[in-house]
Amino acid sequence: MVREAAVDTELYAPLTTQMLPVGEGHALYVETVGNPDGVPALFLHGGPGSGCQPGHRRLFDPDRFHAVLFDQRGAGRSTPAGERSANSTDRLIADIEVIRTTLGIDRWLVVGGSWGATLAIAYAQSHPDRVTGMVLRATFLGTRGELERAFLTAMPHFYPRLYAEFLDLLTPAERADPLGAYWHRILDPDPQTHRPAAFAWYQTERILSQIAPPADRLDFSQLPAAGARLPASPFMEAHYFSNGCFLEPDQLLVGAAKLTGIPGHIIQGRYDLLCPPATSYAVAKVWPDVSVRIVGAAGHGQGEPGVETAMGKALSDLYPAVM
Repeated sequence: MVREAAVDTELYAPLTTQMLPVGEGHALYVETVGNPDGVPALFLHGGPGSGCQPGHRRLFDPDRFHAVLFDQRGAGRSTPAGERSANSTDRLIADIEVIRTTLGIDRWLVVGGSWGATLAIAYAQSHPDRVTGMVLRATFLGTRGELERAFLTAMPHFYPRLYAEFLDLLTPAERADPLGAYWHRILDPDPQTHRPAAFAWYQTERILSQIAPPADRLDFSQLPAAGARLPASPFMEAHYFSNGCFLEPDQLLVGAAKLTGIPGHIIQGRYDLLCPPATSYAVAKVWPDVSVRIVGAAGHGQGEPGVETAMGKALSDLYPAVM
């Protein structure tokens, strides 16, 4: 097993890495993997704010694809870490174009899940001539309604104790708008306010993302000690979600017809509480060149049973069309 892990690490090791300045004080961590002569592909991570992981490289057959992975503004290894100023969807789309032109890529296949799917759709609608195909997972259209259905409808239905604990952190007045209250608390500069809220948001989201979470309660005894670093994603998510993901209302669904002519596959966990199948099917009704592939016993994450395998197969099936 150690030998296989070493081979896997070497096979998917980055070909190149760089810190790419994109203006407004931001520099992005960008890496390429696979075959330099292969089909160009772009991977967009989720969150927003989570960053790319080594496991994301394994989606791409290293003989067939020349994959580009990068950490979005304020995420992962990009600098300044956690920076939310000059950080919006239109800027991320512009960053993708900077990366593409810097690497000398004309057109590429775009891959992303959850927020990565949001950004993939937004990018493809802005630059359809630069996209050869798309593989998405767990479609999220960046709307307040989707977040309310996940946290305020699905959670109390499937996890009533968790929902009660989620609300317990808020005052009675704040419970009139729990999501807005959480985002306001997470973005509060006072650590006594933002630390428990960010922890609760992060743990709740993790539970909702798994079909069989190891725990289904908020355990504040696990809150990192004062001064210890918290996950970055709750802060970036609060920034984006409180600003409507910097999109017009229903912008991505209304504009999905702009994707006509771009072949694609959407991989969708049947029991995804955060991004349910209905959203993927709504997109497919407007985008005629996409198929929705259901993974039966899976929730939201790429690590859910069968999801990563289904994404790999979708990439393999799409390969002849994007060569």
